[in-house]
Amino acid sequence: NGSVSIPLTKTTDEAELAFQKAERLTTVDRQKAVAAYGQAIKLRPGYLDACIGLVRVQVDGREVERAAKTIAAARRLKPGWAELSAVEGRMLKSVGEEEKAVAAFKRAIREGRGFQPEAYAGLGLLYKEKAENAGAAGEADQEKAFYLEAAKYLTQAIAQLSGAPDAVTIYQILGLIYEDQKQPAKAIAVYEEFIRLFPDVPESETFQSFIVQLKKQVLTLLGKYQA
Repeated sequence: NGSVSIPLTKTTDEAELAFQKAERLTTVDRQKAVAAYGQAIKLRPGYLDACIGLVRVQVDGREVERAAKTIAAARRLKPGWAELSAVEGRMLKSVGEEEKAVAAFKRAIREGRGFQPEAYAGLGLLYKEKAENAGAAGEADQEKAFYLEAAKYLTQAIAQLSGAPDAVTIYQILGLIYEDQKQPAKAIAVYEEFIRLFPDVPESETFQSFIVQLKKQVLTLLGKYQA
């Protein structure tokens, strides 16, 4: 989901303790995490790490109105915050506001001066969904155009994540897009890079089998062209 792990250190600061409690609770009890982030912000107004943590928990819980208010408050504290705009894009995408989501993701990229892997991933996933919807509606040209956009943004996200664990899912999606678009050579390249970067994850064995099948397809196509 694009979240960043923050090492928790020993402290006696009450705001910091509330923040650390919230971080521990995010995957356990969302409402208690919200309360703990709120307590951290109350104890230390302008606590940016707690603000972004609160927004993420609210977005994940689809508390859209509350998330929007938190985003507005956080933006007043730190205008031009790329990470905040990326999370806002996720929120807007989750409620079907596609044009506004695209604008938020692109704003995040501008604010990050071109570096914002979460926003690139968000754009890629958004255009992938648009492609799937176009395909279901029988709009082949639109489907192809949207898949091209999806691949472009996902490729950029992968490049900026530089082999981080968050890239695993994006590699999977990008490879499947190329397969769906009958571009086996590109899919093979994605899967081979994935295996090189993540040799020990369970998906690597599956991707190796994909590569074998895709190479057979490429050889079959070459045979047809040469016949």
